[in-house]
Amino acid sequence: MKKSDRSRQAILAAARQLFAKQGYEATTVREVAERAQIDPAMVIRYFGSKDGLFAQAASVELQLPSAAHIAAPDIGRALLEHFLEIWEGAASKQGMAVLLRSAASNSYAATKMREAFLAQVMPFITALGDPATAPRRAGPVATQLLGLAVCRYVLKLPPVVELSRAELVAALGPTLQRYALGAAGS
Repeated sequence: MKKSDRSRQAILAAARQLFAKQGYEATTVREVAERAQIDPAMVIRYFGSKDGLFAQAASVELQLPSAAHIAAPDIGRALLEHFLEIWEGAASKQGMAVLLRSAASNSYAATKMREAFLAQVMPFITALGDPATAPRRAGPVATQLLGLAVCRYVLKLPPVVELSRAELVAALGPTLQRYALGAAGS
């Protein structure tokens, strides 16, 4: 790997950590550079601006499984397990945490979060039933997933943080199931 690629990766890793921890507004290019052990000018050279850096650090690829490969009774559980893996997974998956923490105070982050859900969750939900009802099914799914993420990873509410992944799946999987499938999931 070239030195420039290593530098770029170090900058992105530092940015993801800081944006996820502090949000967009509180994170500076200088802090990112310091954490990446690189000159601040290099951050600008590689990403153009703080906004450009944020855009790269906050990219989200949900990589939802194909709905066709999940048995209907397992949709809610599978969807929740997938999102928990994204939120609790490797550092390369921190884009979701970056967007989540920043969406309340940064319109770009809010737009990116909205786009990720529209482009990736909506087709998944649409594939599960009548396309005409997909928006009414996808909306409640999004509220559950994002609400869980805010409570567990941003606000760190003890009763939510203390639940194991298995407990979360048992508690919320049936609700996601009902929302994702609509009347068919009841």
